Amino acid sequence: MNTFAITPTRAAKTVVSASGFALALLSGSAAAQTTFDVIGPHEYDLPVNFDQPFNVFVQYATVQRDSRLFDSDGDRQRGSSAQKIIGLSKYVRFWTPDSNRNIGLAFEVIQPTVGIRDRNSPDPDTRHISGFGDTITGAAIWYKPTPGSTLGFQTFLQVPIGDKDVSDTNWKNLSSLLWYAPLTDRIAWTGDLGFVAQSRKDDGTRPGMLWHTNNRFGYRVNDWLEPFAGVDYERISGRNGAGDSWGLDGSLGVMFHYYGNQSIALRYSHGIEGENRPVNNSINVKYAYVW
Repeated sequence: MNTFAITPTRAAKTVVSASGFALALLSGSAAAQTTFDVIGPHEYDLPVNFDQPFNVFVQYATVQRDSRLFDSDGDRQRGSSAQKIIGLSKYVRFWTPDSNRNIGLAFEVIQPTVGIRDRNSPDPDTRHISGFGDTITGAAIWYKPTPGSTLGFQTFLQVPIGDKDVSDTNWKNLSSLLWYAPLTDRIAWTGDLGFVAQSRKDDGTRPGMLWHTNNRFGYRVNDWLEPFAGVDYERISGRNGAGDSWGLDGSLGVMFHYYGNQSIALRYSHGIEGENRPVNNSINVKYAYVW
């Protein structure tokens, strides 16, 4: 898809596919998936040189069941059977500066909503908790090395202002490189590579450095249908007496493009290998609207 010389109408259509810059880092009590796991095909197929700024609203929803976990040897063990329902509501503002029409800029705010149900918890007060997670805000910049590709950088700050039951109680910086590359006329690769640095929590512990990469390979069947496959990897350095944690996930999904300014993507993700983390077993939905 050539978005280098894009009109406002085509900008809307492109960003419905791209949907901006999404995060999957949730509150610590709810974290099971890889950071940025929510991205879809064309996530970073972003426009430059468009006439007017525009807005995007994206709603993500994830249902995860922790029925299995990877132990320190990488073997699968019985998990807690906790069910986690996560929502991410995101607003993004896109513009291209008059000083350089060949780059694009975006600013966004993301509000997580977290619900966790664990009937087997020994503490009755934690068997069902919910609330607003820690708010995420940040910006991105990108350019197009070729008319059909994108290369950029994004950085976000997660602020510990969420409800006490689901807040991590610490600050986070999430930064990553992002790219989009058409491999053929119908197949395209979307990806990112980044890290998460965290401050000390209220309990005195400080989580280790987190590295992640996310990759989506979409096949555009026609103007409205695009099945895709995904591979996600994450590693967290062990601290506070805990060992390293890592996970490799695979996913399959389909994206529907419709009405020119809307899209919806459905995806199932599952843990392939890992250590010291729940096995990813999630259903994910993403809805995007451009105006």
